[in-house]
Amino acid sequence: MKHNLDDAVLLKTRHQSVYKLRQEGLENEYLIVSGDGTRRLMASPEVVGFGSYQSMVPATMKGMQYLVDNGLADDVNILTILRGGLNYPIEECAFRAGLRVTNMDFLSCERIIEDDVIKGLDVRYQKVRTCRDCVMIVGDIIASGATLRMCMEHVIDWFRDHGGSFKRIVFFTIGGSNAIDFMEDLAAEVRTFSPAFEGFTCFFYEGIFNVYQDKGLLGFQIPDIDFYWGGGIISPEFREYVVAHGYSLYEKCIIYDGGARRYEIPDHYKEVISYWTEVLEASGRVDIMDLTQERLGYKAPISYEDWLKVTRFTELGDQSVLYSDERVFLAKAKALTLKEVATKRIEQIKQTLKGYE
Repeated sequence: MKHNLDDAVLLKTRHQSVYKLRQEGLENEYLIVSGDGTRRLMASPEVVGFGSYQSMVPATMKGMQYLVDNGLADDVNILTILRGGLNYPIEECAFRAGLRVTNMDFLSCERIIEDDVIKGLDVRYQKVRTCRDCVMIVGDIIASGATLRMCMEHVIDWFRDHGGSFKRIVFFTIGGSNAIDFMEDLAAEVRTFSPAFEGFTCFFYEGIFNVYQDKGLLGFQIPDIDFYWGGGIISPEFREYVVAHGYSLYEKCIIYDGGARRYEIPDHYKEVISYWTEVLEASGRVDIMDLTQERLGYKAPISYEDWLKVTRFTELGDQSVLYSDERVFLAKAKALTLKEVATKRIEQIKQTLKGYE
């Protein structure tokens, strides 16, 4: 079921750079957490290797502290999905926050590929131990949600069939709004055998992004996979960081393959070059201002009051400085061309790649 977020707003919590989503009709708890490391990671593909893991620690710690301070977790199980979950520092941060980890579980989720076409997904390996009143913590990227849906349905079936039950499920995700639809629908299923289930708590790093439903202005975005800001809800800190680092808005950073970025760094950089090469090829037919407004998620000019509504910041107090920063960014973008931006990024990435070949 698709859940409407048109009236959603962000609310401050007593934890700095942790925001709670308020929207009538949502059963679970959804929060956005921002940190120096995740801002760099998600705005710059140059963050690689151990640094890509380490960059997620500060924001994850904020989420863990929120759980502890609100009495949402004590003893926890950690589920690692052997693909998207590899870069999430869940175990380290749980230890630092004083949470006792009673089980470390894992699932493999592998693509079934026939004739170079993805035909489905398969869970081939697992170690999942059932328990009663489990608080399970998971870290994964959620774009279309297909991988996560399959994995979580597998785990839920396993718990149901082996006499287990859930108290709460916690997610840390670089993800899109599909996560909300998925978790809202899944909560009812969990309660069929865990009537005391308190629900999902989901922490989105830097924002609840939207996914393209078409190929976008560039003509090669992947529907239901590639993220952008339009229709999403982005933290004030990440908006500020991106407009201060101009080319970041045109990057594909938040969805470059996390596994390659961590473990196959030359392959990662080649993917980045391939992306910018496609941007360069599209630069003759795509106006940079049109692309800028597509990525920002609104048409300029826009009044401050309308901007607050678009960003869902109406309950966050004075945001006029950030509004002015975005107006300055838009003015600077008018002086650029997409060819100029793509050419510079290709040169920069090629220089960095030399250090890994």
